[in-house]
Amino acid sequence: MPAPTPGCAVPRFSVIVPAYKVQAYLQECLDSVLSQSYPDLELIAVDDASPDACGPIIDEYAARDPRVTAVHLAQNLGLGPARNAGLARAGGDYVLFLDGDDTLAPGALQAITDRLKATGSPDVLVYDYARSFWTGELVRNRLAHRLREEGPASFRLADRPALLGMLMVVWNKAYRREYVEREGLSFPPGFYEDTPWTYPALLAAESVAVLDRVCVHYRQRRTGSILTTSTRRHLDVFDQFERVFGYLATRPELERWRPAVHRRMAEHFCVLYAHRGRIPPGARPEFFARASALLRRHRAPGAGSGSLPLSLSRTDRLRHSLMRLGLRRVYRLLSVVRSASLAAGRAGSALGRGLRESLLRLHYRVQRLLPLRPELAVFSAYWHGGYACNPAAIEAKLRELAPRMRTAWICDPRHAATLPAGTTPLRPGSAAYWTALARATYLTTNVNFDRALQKRPGQILVQTQHGTPLKRVGLDLQDRPAATPTPDFAGLLRGADQWDYLLSSNRHSTLVWERAVPSSYTTLEYGYPRNDAFHRATQSDVLELRERLGVPPGSTAILYAPTHRDYRRSRPEHLDFERVLRDLGPRFTLLARTHLTYAGTDRPWDPHPRLIDVSAHPSVEELCLASDALVTDFSSLMFDYAALDRPIVIHADDWEAYEAARGTYFDLRACPPGAVARTEDELVDIFATGHWQGSRSAQLRSAFRSRFCSFDDGHAAERVVRRVFLGQSAPLPAITPLEDRRPAPPAPSQAPEPASAHRYAF
Repeated sequence: MPAPTPGCAVPRFSVIVPAYKVQAYLQECLDSVLSQSYPDLELIAVDDASPDACGPIIDEYAARDPRVTAVHLAQNLGLGPARNAGLARAGGDYVLFLDGDDTLAPGALQAITDRLKATGSPDVLVYDYARSFWTGELVRNRLAHRLREEGPASFRLADRPALLGMLMVVWNKAYRREYVEREGLSFPPGFYEDTPWTYPALLAAESVAVLDRVCVHYRQRRTGSILTTSTRRHLDVFDQFERVFGYLATRPELERWRPAVHRRMAEHFCVLYAHRGRIPPGARPEFFARASALLRRHRAPGAGSGSLPLSLSRTDRLRHSLMRLGLRRVYRLLSVVRSASLAAGRAGSALGRGLRESLLRLHYRVQRLLPLRPELAVFSAYWHGGYACNPAAIEAKLRELAPRMRTAWICDPRHAATLPAGTTPLRPGSAAYWTALARATYLTTNVNFDRALQKRPGQILVQTQHGTPLKRVGLDLQDRPAATPTPDFAGLLRGADQWDYLLSSNRHSTLVWERAVPSSYTTLEYGYPRNDAFHRATQSDVLELRERLGVPPGSTAILYAPTHRDYRRSRPEHLDFERVLRDLGPRFTLLARTHLTYAGTDRPWDPHPRLIDVSAHPSVEELCLASDALVTDFSSLMFDYAALDRPIVIHADDWEAYEAARGTYFDLRACPPGAVARTEDELVDIFATGHWQGSRSAQLRSAFRSRFCSFDDGHAAERVVRRVFLGQSAPLPAITPLEDRRPAPPAPSQAPEPASAHRYAF
């Protein structure tokens, strides 16, 4: 590889894109690189003597963007040599490979460079991908959990050996260029050229790191790809694994990896052999014979041991052994028996489930023939969660105003302790559950009821929702596959057709829901019942809540409540809590609440005397009351918190990625509820200087409240109960004007420090 030219800045990334017969996809691929929010890159596009328009397309991009280097090969050499040609011209700190029909996800390079910095510039960074199907479906890698960003920031492969069990491809990793040069890594010719690169790259690396984020969209082409081509060239896989074991033979310190690589090789051969569409029928006996010879030649002690990582089932170990011994007929018989056994097992399991489900469906049908119970109201929240949100506030007000009514709450048994004594728990899927759905006159939820529910004439269904929509919802997600991995928009509309009432907390919500989920329901612009608590609570209540949570007296309590990310599975680590608390000083306490999407699946935050993990607290309304300010990103909690008229600070470092994955209805930065911090340093400064509670922050909050808190005056639950359950159209409690509302005051705290000049995005 060439050394950087003196005086020329070294780009952070060299992105190498080989191209051969991908003219239909190449422009999208190149655009996905050049439009990255992190621009410090060079793009080396290699025309592998493609007979279509790939060459002219590359030249066109090189002519208009100086970051693009066009390389034209005189003859078609294949993916490996084409990548080598690009690698020879790479001058970046890190090298990335991207096939000409794939794309980089928006914000990928920024996320990669941030992770490289956070992990100390490792030799190799492994990131995630999603399969992009021709139907438009985007499916994330099923082994994404192996990329959880937990434990040491960087490590050796021996510390995370499960990475060796992931898809062994070159394009889901970033490689430090100095490391590639030192190891002399290069690609061989032939199919499966990734194999002799990826194994050595991971095995020899002194430092490896992971990024739990989809950075590549891996196109699944209907035709034209290796995976859909029947050719003898699939037998190239044997030469590629010979190269891997040849490499191990030259590195005695890596010899301990021989059993694990042998196992991965055996599984690779079995998977290939199972795909009849890849290996031509006439080549199948030869494939099996060569696989058997290679497995015997490179078998090492421990190759069949279950003590190694990448453990396999007993059936898989048997398949590997039969292939190694060359017992092709027995192998074929095992495949037939295994397929029959799996089919029988599925049938038996389905029979048991089917019998129970059939009986419950019959029970539901019988119950639907019986009269409705006018005094029964059924509630649920958050997919069978505990007593919470708008349904809980309505249920409590219903028992207060109509004590004759009987209420029941659908919840998983582990949440039953959250229910008040006056309501009956219903276990989802039980006979009692179906009885209640069939005979209750009133049904209230903030998500959706069972899809098998068939609302009867006379039943009334109230959909309360659970937040003002900043992020896109309903039909507006049709072009957002990352946010809706298995969309069923027809089912969504069928469910909405059963709503009688939809609760809205502001005119913005009304307009969004009626457009994004159109149906014949009646919208009730009554405010959110869950926010009534903000107007009932006193300062004594606030102090009692703070004491119960462990907030020190006189401390400024900041509620940190970010929302979830559609483009990742594990909880994002947006803040370095230890550093933020150190810089803010002893006057501040953080109440950190992870989104319910990550509840029970992520590690706890590192302990700190002024960090209180409130993720498991059952009432977010109580957390709002106990805090002095809210820090959030795109969470709808900001709209509820604004009803308290307390300071709000917006902090997000992934605006573009979030917009690309989920999308928003307006630019929050243009009309925020308070100060906007783009970085952690700005967030600290906003609180340290007092801007968080300054006059400009108050002005922005006032405008935000006028727009989004028009109905939240403390009487929302009463309006719902009187209109829906008691049948009163008038008189309902009139909306209290914004200027006349008196939400609960915060706890007395230290006097604010003088604010310096405004330097932030207000």
